[in-house]
Amino acid sequence: MRKLALITSTLLLFSTLSGCAYVNTRAPYDDNLEETTLGTKIGTASNYSLLWLFAWGDASYAAAAANGDIEVLKHSDVEYFTVLFGLYMRRTIIVYGD
Repeated sequence: MRKLALITSTLLLFSTLSGCAYVNTRAPYDDNLEETTLGTKIGTASNYSLLWLFAWGDASYAAAAANGDIEVLKHSDVEYFTVLFGLYMRRTIIVYGD
């Protein structure tokens, strides 16, 4: 019985800590994906956080469009990169268009 309790508590601990050491994900940032076209250009913009104390950067659509020389936005994605419970974080907006 004691062994079962130890295994159960260990599994619960691991399930609550999943993705805390390293996360690198990308997902669509649009809510309407029925007629998505990407366009011919890609632009990115990021913001950062360090030590849960410092944050900087401009991850706006406008900054991403300017970085990709895009005038008409057609789609966007968001990418998260996190290390050690958010000790270092990067959030990148990726826009597609013409």
